[in-house]
Amino acid sequence: MNLTELTLGSLAVYRLSHLIAYEDGPGDFIAHLRERAGDSWRGKLMDCPFCLSVWIATPIALLFSKGLNDWLLNWLALSGAAVIIEKLTRKDT
Repeated sequence: MNLTELTLGSLAVYRLSHLIAYEDGPGDFIAHLRERAGDSWRGKLMDCPFCLSVWIATPIALLFSKGLNDWLLNWLALSGAAVIIEKLTRKDT
């Protein structure tokens, strides 16, 4: 994965994680999903951008990977970068 791919992938993982965890989404679609999930494990997952980044980075890392070792490093790098962006942009820290 080159720097451009890392940057774009990280921003995509951050954006999707933030959207699902904190925003209502277009037509309140995400809010509706979050409400339906309630206090289940799905609902708790949807409230945590750090947890979401792990799952969202999984398929995105596949786009930039040539093998299993490459995918593993890309997956962790994308999730880690999204977590860093989240921490840097949080208003409560």
